Amino acid sequence: MFNAEKVKNDIVEWIRDWFAENGDGCKAVVGLSGGKDSSIVAALCVEALGKDRVLGVMMPKGEQFDIDVSHALVEHLGIEGIVMNIQDAYEGIEKEMNRTFGEMSVQTKTNLPPRLRMTMLYAVSQTVNGRVANTCNLSEDWVGYNTRYGDSAGDFSPLCHLTVQEVKEVGRALGLPSMFVDKVPIDGLQSKTDEDNLGFTYAVLDRYIREGICEDEEIKKNIDRRHKMNLFKLMPMPSFEYNPED
Repeated sequence: MFNAEKVKNDIVEWIRDWFAENGDGCKAVVGLSGGKDSSIVAALCVEALGKDRVLGVMMPKGEQFDIDVSHALVEHLGIEGIVMNIQDAYEGIEKEMNRTFGEMSVQTKTNLPPRLRMTMLYAVSQTVNGRVANTCNLSEDWVGYNTRYGDSAGDFSPLCHLTVQEVKEVGRALGLPSMFVDKVPIDGLQSKTDEDNLGFTYAVLDRYIREGICEDEEIKKNIDRRHKMNLFKLMPMPSFEYNPED
């Protein structure tokens, strides 16, 4: 049985301990997408460090239709929130790519905004003496629903070993309103939901991860294929082992 209150308290203590060793006095810099993961990470950091040591960064690409949720979270938590638009940076790279290659691939167009967001987060973090929070969860990582060196990066990761269902329970244990915990998962860059893109629900995925049960054979194959294909994202960069004595 998942004990959300205990896990919440353990995460809060872990964040405190991590900052004491790796950033005493530093701020937690959290990229706010309007989704449950970034909302819950921000709330955990507030409980661990205090609202004055948490900075929420909203990074729309032009106009973001659901950015009001992030603004509402900033107000609810009482933290500082800033908006840093990545549109000009995206268009600058797009212009150079188009000039050199004719056009960017679909995969490049998909992954460039999350990587620009992470670049922005580190620029902000190093300016305000901060540490960047990773907001990924186990379910997304399991099927590679993240961008390497984009949203998969960060300095500390409170939720990466928790499934979506478990993350939601932690959010409820924090006392967050439903609008932040139960919001349909979406990356803030497009109108399609995460589950639309994946082809299955997080509830089905989470049960398969924790219990090994998936009643739909096609969905099971889809999950297994995505997991195997994206395992490299979860591993350290391979490196050549050189021994000068050989």
